Amino acid sequence: MTEDLADHWEQRYRENSRAWSGKANPTLVAVASSLTPGTAIDMACGEGADVAWLAAQGWTVTGVDISPTAIQRAREAAAGIEGASFVAADLSQWLPDAPVDLVCSSFLHSTVAFPRTEILRAAASWVKPGGHFLTITHAEAPWWSGLAHHDHAQLVAPEVDLDSLALDPELWETIEVGVRERDAVSPDGEPGVLRDGVILLRRR
Repeated sequence: MTEDLADHWEQRYRENSRAWSGKANPTLVAVASSLTPGTAIDMACGEGADVAWLAAQGWTVTGVDISPTAIQRAREAAAGIEGASFVAADLSQWLPDAPVDLVCSSFLHSTVAFPRTEILRAAASWVKPGGHFLTITHAEAPWWSGLAHHDHAQLVAPEVDLDSLALDPELWETIEVGVRERDAVSPDGEPGVLRDGVILLRRR
């Protein structure tokens, strides 16, 4: 990844006392609740809410994010939660110490160009046999933002996203590929529905 990406996200977090809600992504909660806890990596973990939730369910989770400020906030938010740890690192260069039972990412998108597909493809190799690979994406822009605000998200169908990864079907079983809806509230307090793309695979 370029230095511009690191600078972009570090500035994004420094500009706000909190960038996200502090709550785990409801779609991740819904999907991961069916999985048996083990070891996990949360890619681009942000302020650590998904990591904290997974750890509270019994997972041993490493959250990785390119922003040191995000990682510091994540450590503070998850203080006292056993099984949660964090690393400030560039996902295009970082490698885990050992394969894990779950590799997940929620909204791995950026307005600054980065090799997303290559990162996800490489991350799939971190999954143990019998483990799972989970990505959650924006299936469409939030109703309050307008599509232009989320041009960076490369809003493609999860089926297209999966095809781009070109993972060996002999090694991977498809558990779920599709769109899930969840209730949400806009920054102005208007209720509505968000649609998330979900890819859940199991390594054979």
